[in-house]
Amino acid sequence: MVDVKKRNAPQGCIPVGTFARIEELRKLVQKASYEYYVLDNPTLDDAVYDRLYRELQELENQYPELITPDSPTQRVGERPATQFNSVRHNVPLYSLENAFNVDELKAWDNRWRRNLRESDHRDASPWRISPPSSSLWTEETEHGIGYVCELKIDGNALALTYENGILIRGATRGDGVMGEDITQNVRTIRSIPLRLNAEAFGGTIPERVEVRGETFLPLDVFKQINQERQKAGETQFANPRNATAGTLRQLDSRVVDRRKLDFFAYTLHIPGTDDASITNTQWEALELLQKMGFKVNPKMKLCSSLAEVAEYYNNWDTERLNLPYMTDGVVVKLDLFKLQEQLGFTQKFPRWAVALKYAAEEAPTIVENISVNVGRTGALTPLAEMHPVQLAGTTVSRATLHNGDRITQLDIRIGDTVIVRKAGEIIPEVVRVLTELRPDGTQSFVMPSNCPVCGQPVVREKDEAVTRCVNASCAAILKGSIEHWVSKDALDIRGMGEKLVHQLVDKEVVRSVADLYELIPDKLCELERMGKKSAEKIVEAISKSKNQPWSRVLYGLGIRHVGNVTAQLLAEKFKSVEQLADASRANIEGIYGIGGEIADSIYQWFRIPSNHDLIERLQATGLQFEDLIEEVLEDGNIKKKLANKVFVITGTLPTLKRDEAKAVIQKSGGKVTDSVSKKTDFLVAGEEAGSKLTKAESLGVLILNEAQLMEMLEE
Repeated sequence: MVDVKKRNAPQGCIPVGTFARIEELRKLVQKASYEYYVLDNPTLDDAVYDRLYRELQELENQYPELITPDSPTQRVGERPATQFNSVRHNVPLYSLENAFNVDELKAWDNRWRRNLRESDHRDASPWRISPPSSSLWTEETEHGIGYVCELKIDGNALALTYENGILIRGATRGDGVMGEDITQNVRTIRSIPLRLNAEAFGGTIPERVEVRGETFLPLDVFKQINQERQKAGETQFANPRNATAGTLRQLDSRVVDRRKLDFFAYTLHIPGTDDASITNTQWEALELLQKMGFKVNPKMKLCSSLAEVAEYYNNWDTERLNLPYMTDGVVVKLDLFKLQEQLGFTQKFPRWAVALKYAAEEAPTIVENISVNVGRTGALTPLAEMHPVQLAGTTVSRATLHNGDRITQLDIRIGDTVIVRKAGEIIPEVVRVLTELRPDGTQSFVMPSNCPVCGQPVVREKDEAVTRCVNASCAAILKGSIEHWVSKDALDIRGMGEKLVHQLVDKEVVRSVADLYELIPDKLCELERMGKKSAEKIVEAISKSKNQPWSRVLYGLGIRHVGNVTAQLLAEKFKSVEQLADASRANIEGIYGIGGEIADSIYQWFRIPSNHDLIERLQATGLQFEDLIEEVLEDGNIKKKLANKVFVITGTLPTLKRDEAKAVIQKSGGKVTDSVSKKTDFLVAGEEAGSKLTKAESLGVLILNEAQLMEMLEE
């Protein structure tokens, strides 16, 4: 076991007890993170956790020579990687043989039994704990086999290496022999421990430990990412697996950290260990992985017969739809390691395991029409409008056809019978066309050469598969732009729903987002189902949106590829619209998390004269196109009054309306959220504060009244 104190011997003049306190804080924070991210059973109050984490962070900042790679503060790297290096796996990552029904499972079971009877000298498993023995085929083996069943998570395999209990490498599967070193990204995954729990090994951690597992995106996180990409005019991920793969290959670990990947461990290897007392079975290995600090899929089961395996498989065929993550089958492994060792491997697969996969749910239906949707970025997206069909628990009547290339590939036509499925069981897609059922007289569908909304010619860039309308006055683009502008993450204009936006554009009341700020109640009252009070509330909401910070205004402009997070990164670097407009491509791309494609999109947007006209009009209305958080002092330093402080407002304040209080907090750099959590710094409470006050008190959040808030702002 490694002595951590010796490994990081303090240097210089450090107060007595500092090192011990840092070690104590690390253990407390690691334990709390394990309970929260792995066990899903937090025992430490959020406010207490935050205080401990901040204390650890402050001590490490004060004494950087005491920082260790396994510290909880070191999960996210400061600088993006320039590239990923190829690495050779110490133990190859084999694929699994597939079976698609219970009959194929039985065939696999017969094969391994036959192999065990026929040979006593298979290649030893690289995962073995103890050396191979003589033939294990006995009558007891015939009838007493244990099978470990684990849900096959639809993600990406990772190979983790620990030396003396510390994570030193995380690599992708690659081709099974060579993978990519993505350690910096792997460290951001909270369910992967940076330091193994020594107590799992009785206090002495083996010199080297290899762990295999699957990293994945929970479905709620996947949905949120796609929503953000849609708002930013970016292509949505087809399924969580693709999103996970794309995330793992991000050069900026901060982007990976924001996407909240998760991880289930499923294989353990301890090189150079022949002590069978460590673990004899796959089930024991899974239990040991949990003790070491890993998250193991809780749905695993030890089955005593093939019939029990089949029952497990059939049960999860339907129950998997209720899981918070994607699974496409069941992995079945022989439990006893000595059996695994004796059976060995083929050239591609272990003989002792099989992936019992579920067939993707598909259904036939008829294409009744092919329409083309125009989004706010001008992208033309063809859609198959189909006779409604039940698929994966929902009714599907529309499926994206992506672009003209996909239509040509499918040769899909109106009237065709098609097979449709949900990609990743989320997004409906047409898999194939049953041309043998095609009715006479059908015609090939051709993407329009003119925008179906405004009639202007469309264009297709050389390196893009997407066809676009480039007419900035197109009603479809305008509607999408306004819907984006008023959305919650942008200017957050309450009451401006899709129907109202469409009315405003269709009746030519609004021809630009800037026109919103010239609306008066009388003009709105001319619209369908719009009363005087509703009109006044909408105008008031539009006016209040002028208090939104620069980052939200920037996001609301709808620059292609600029999502909510990217807008915040840009606003932190460029404190005004003038600074951003004058920035070079290189300066924009120099921001961590922003690549060349995004930088080029931003740069080109500010080269379009009509966009400058739009900004001038919006500035004239009083919208914030600069960062009001900062004020420059006489000595040139920048002071941030309430930067990054999180406020919640509750109850009725004596003089300020809630929106007014929110505005003054935001102008001073604070952030206002709707609910109290561990991240809340202050609760501004008025009369009849209610449950938010109770929760804030329980979390140790500082409580302010209106007078105290205004005093703080004046200071």
